[in-house]
Amino acid sequence: MTDTRPDPDALLAQVQRDEAAARRGRLKIFFGANAGVGKTFAMLAAAHAAQQQGRVVRIGVVETHGRADTEAIARDVQRLPLRDVAHKGQVLREFDLDAALGWGAAEPGGVLLLDELAHSNAPGSRHSKRWQDAQELCEAGVEVWTTLNVQHLESLNDVVGGITGIRVWETLPDKVFDEADEVVVVDLPPDELLQRLKEGKVYLPAQAERAAANFFRKGNLLALRELALRRTADRVDDQMQAWRREHTDVRRGAVWPNRESLLACVGPGAASDKVVRSAARLAQQLELDWHAVHVETARGSSDADRQRVQRTLELAQSLGARTAVLSAPEIGAALVGYAREHNLARLVVGRRERAWRWPGRPTLAEALSHLAEEMDVLQVALPTHARSPQPPPQRELGLLAPHALRGYAAGLAGTLGVTVAGHALLLGFMEPTNIAMLYLLTVVGVALRFGRAPAALAALLGVAAFDFVFVEPRWSFAVGDAQYLITFAVLLLVGLVIGQLAAGLQAQARAAQERERRVRGLYAMSRDLGAALVPEQVAEIATRFLRAEFGTASAVLTPAAGATPGREVLAVLPGANTQPDLGVAQWAFDHGQPAGQGTDTLPASACLMLPLTAPMRLRGVLAVEGRGGRWSPEQRELLDTCAALLAISLERIHYIDVAQASTLQIESERLRNSLLTAISHDLRTPLAALVGLADALRLTPLNGSQADVADAMRRSALRMSALVGNLLDMARLQSGTVQLNRQWLPLQEVVGSALAGLDEVLAGREVVVTLSPELPLVALDAVLIERVLVNLLENAAKYASGAIRISASTAGRHIEIDVADNGPGFPAGREAQLFDKFERGDRESATPGVGLGLAIAKAIVEAHGGRISAHNPAAGGACVRIELPLGQPPQERPE
Repeated sequence: MTDTRPDPDALLAQVQRDEAAARRGRLKIFFGANAGVGKTFAMLAAAHAAQQQGRVVRIGVVETHGRADTEAIARDVQRLPLRDVAHKGQVLREFDLDAALGWGAAEPGGVLLLDELAHSNAPGSRHSKRWQDAQELCEAGVEVWTTLNVQHLESLNDVVGGITGIRVWETLPDKVFDEADEVVVVDLPPDELLQRLKEGKVYLPAQAERAAANFFRKGNLLALRELALRRTADRVDDQMQAWRREHTDVRRGAVWPNRESLLACVGPGAASDKVVRSAARLAQQLELDWHAVHVETARGSSDADRQRVQRTLELAQSLGARTAVLSAPEIGAALVGYAREHNLARLVVGRRERAWRWPGRPTLAEALSHLAEEMDVLQVALPTHARSPQPPPQRELGLLAPHALRGYAAGLAGTLGVTVAGHALLLGFMEPTNIAMLYLLTVVGVALRFGRAPAALAALLGVAAFDFVFVEPRWSFAVGDAQYLITFAVLLLVGLVIGQLAAGLQAQARAAQERERRVRGLYAMSRDLGAALVPEQVAEIATRFLRAEFGTASAVLTPAAGATPGREVLAVLPGANTQPDLGVAQWAFDHGQPAGQGTDTLPASACLMLPLTAPMRLRGVLAVEGRGGRWSPEQRELLDTCAALLAISLERIHYIDVAQASTLQIESERLRNSLLTAISHDLRTPLAALVGLADALRLTPLNGSQADVADAMRRSALRMSALVGNLLDMARLQSGTVQLNRQWLPLQEVVGSALAGLDEVLAGREVVVTLSPELPLVALDAVLIERVLVNLLENAAKYASGAIRISASTAGRHIEIDVADNGPGFPAGREAQLFDKFERGDRESATPGVGLGLAIAKAIVEAHGGRISAHNPAAGGACVRIELPLGQPPQERPE
């Protein structure tokens, strides 16, 4: 009797999920194909309806884009205050997450409207994306209503870009969309949307004209509409499947043909490839999801058949199918159960004409039609050469195998033993018919120990011995009483059936024990991997597991330390007990595909190479010595699971190392900045006094040597004061306390101020300034950019003896400023490192400096949203280039 009681653990988990969902606020998405279909208007209309029902609704953010009807309906809903964010010289009005959380705590059960879920927040916000704000609000119990276009889904972003030719950079993970509590599709036919665009109800007139010429073409709108509806249908289908999984009574019932899908039934025959290819073509033509499944019965199969099944399933997987291997006593029942669990309405099987079949036994297609009347069964015609007569089951059992021979001997010995014992007992103790029960007991014992064929032989021998020894006339096969013929038939039939059932139970028990052993091994491996702290331990655990599970040698290969991404070279980790072919392993790593023995790529290799694919990237390769490529589907699945666990463990260790290094670096930077701040503040006052004393000495009458000493003291004090100033500036920039005072200024003024402040440093030095009078105004902090130019000019004066050149020009949306000299140039290959703190071009140089000038320049330029780089021109010398964004200068007001 089947136990239909629900699993207590599953019930507890479901109760916990329901409680968490009850505490969490709902997320409702108004979903559309593109802008202008009315998502925001539909959201506001639903908000009006909710207010009429007594619910509290507030607007967090609503973007009306100047649409009169949207602005009119938005006036009736109260708004939460926005916050001001200063960014690049402008003040942005952004959503105030803390205010919304406070309102949600004060108004439980309220609804917050948060338009444009994929919007990017201004720098300095708690979250970089608005969908993260929505998640935090939902976690706090606030119900959020929002809007979303199909092109903002990460998985469809490139598809939409290929259709429209426009790539949208604001995206969100599909997981946010799939986990939303409710999705409302807001749809509008393309013709109506184009008419709204002409009437100015989508964009302002200037924007509408550009949109109609580019994005809003009818073909684009049709394609986007199809994508939106398909994506919503996929989400609803996933919800339906999840509901069926939770309600097991429905899952065991009929398939719901709400969506077409295929199930290809893969057998051990050579013609199963055609079944898979036919199912793949049909799925591609109809754009359907499809599965490919093989059922292992208790009869088992030969190694050749298992290899053929594995290759067929790999072919199906490469053609886009989800594959599975099931273990069940009946093929038809297992296939129907899988189809109902996954709601697959069509089954594809091969049409094979058997020359041998048990009388009355239906074909697979007939059995499927009988078991599932609601499913369509499609039969694929197999090639003629594949319709070879199927041998009877006895040929598949290995009749001459040593195990079977021992079983035959046991059956013969058991029959002889029962016959001798029964003959002795018959002399006055038992009736002949009771002796037949002893023969049945022998059949059961032989079936449990040795299988079907020996049990069948024991049943036949038992009937013959019973007739020959115990039925009158005794010691003859002649039968004096015709009733004994019925006894013989029943005895033989019962013996065969008992032997079949006992052998089947034994096979199922062995399979269950094998699965339990493998699960136990995987659990032990997972536990050990969870405690591993270095990759060498991971390799040792993998070697130990594969040796115990398969009795084979293995090795784990990972990229060498410090390798450049995209050009990693693999190295074998310690603990390997085989030496794999590094070339094959490198190919598997570079292409992210299995290679080596048992695959179609470099099959001559002695090892099977499995790439270790982690969630973020490839982490290495697992090399397993092959068995001539003879891996069963279960073994291959176990190897793939082992590789996945190893990859996740290696990635975990990598990010632990990254976190530790980052923590150490952060602490080092904090300590360094604290020391810099403390030292520079303590030195600044005495240095200022020293400079003042030096200046006072110069005002008094001094002879020649004394004046030289006073000047040298003054120069040293000024140099030390500049160094302390650099330290203070670096500390302030890294602490984030510096606020930019951006103003629209001509670049010529900033360059002139920098040159004026370096009169003494540049005295006698030729400076060539090439600035076009056509340069536009630039939004910058004049004091800080002047400091950048001063640092660059001081560096050039230190290392160059000839002219220093300053030039500027516009390049796209940037202005480029070059400071060049004819000095020795930057060290090759270290140009980027020179912008790090305390990094000097020549560490042993007598030229004064501690390597902070370029670091300060980089921090200031990046604070302006620009970038700075260094290179050596072909003509010689060194050049530092500054790129600053142009922005949009303010329009001059007419007088």
